[in-house]
Amino acid sequence: GLKWSNGDPLTASDFVYAWQRTVNPKTASQYAYIYSGIKNADAINSGKNKDLSSLGIKAKNKTTLVVTLEHPMPQFQNLMAFPVFFAQDKKFESSLGSKVGTSSSKQVYSGPYKFVGWNGSNKEFKLVPNKNYWDAKAVKNKGVNFQVVTDTTAALALYNKGELDQVTLSTPQQIKKYKNSKNFKIYNQSQTDYLEYNQTGKVKGLTNTKIRQALNLATDRKTIANSVSEGLYSAATGYTPARLAKTATGGDFAKAVAKKTAYAYNIKKAKKLFAEGMKEAG
Repeated sequence: GLKWSNGDPLTASDFVYAWQRTVNPKTASQYAYIYSGIKNADAINSGKNKDLSSLGIKAKNKTTLVVTLEHPMPQFQNLMAFPVFFAQDKKFESSLGSKVGTSSSKQVYSGPYKFVGWNGSNKEFKLVPNKNYWDAKAVKNKGVNFQVVTDTTAALALYNKGELDQVTLSTPQQIKKYKNSKNFKIYNQSQTDYLEYNQTGKVKGLTNTKIRQALNLATDRKTIANSVSEGLYSAATGYTPARLAKTATGGDFAKAVAKKTAYAYNIKKAKKLFAEGMKEAG
């Protein structure tokens, strides 16, 4: 009995369509890699396998999906909460082609809200309750008004005038000024920021292991994190942010990984490895 916001039935085949569309190299989805491990996903996305129907997802009937994996994936159920695995309405999208999602009216919704008033470039739009949501009675909020304000100073001014309910402090100066305010709140995000070296193979020095190790040891993660956030950010210990996922025993996965990677700041050791690496690399 599930329905899309426009009244179309939402069935298992909508998931099959969505998954096939995502791994299809013509779609050029930036998140197609996350399907890796699902049968034939990598082969299809690389263009080696042209048969989209060979992807490891089948609609057994209107309400049952069968997914086939290439190997055990203990993280699979957690992945299913990620939006790139959500259904898409084939009936609605078929006539739109590349225009899908380019405005709020060129998309349909299956969640508690639908997106209205966005034409593709305007700066104000809304989330309003979706009457076709399966649990619409549980939705108490009448909607949310959004504004896109690209100037961080202007956004803060609107908040202080009472014209915005929430604003993100985005400079160290703003954080320093407001972090002792009673309105200041910290929300943990599933986000890791990182610096990336040019490891395309074109920079000779970066093909040397010791030089890369030296740069790693010379990166003072703690100081960088503190300086850009007035002490609110913590130094990354791996790709997984703190408190995002748990280990089998209930511990913080990020802490468990940190023990394995053992990142450290050590200039003395960095200089030694750098000199050795430069000599090796000629």
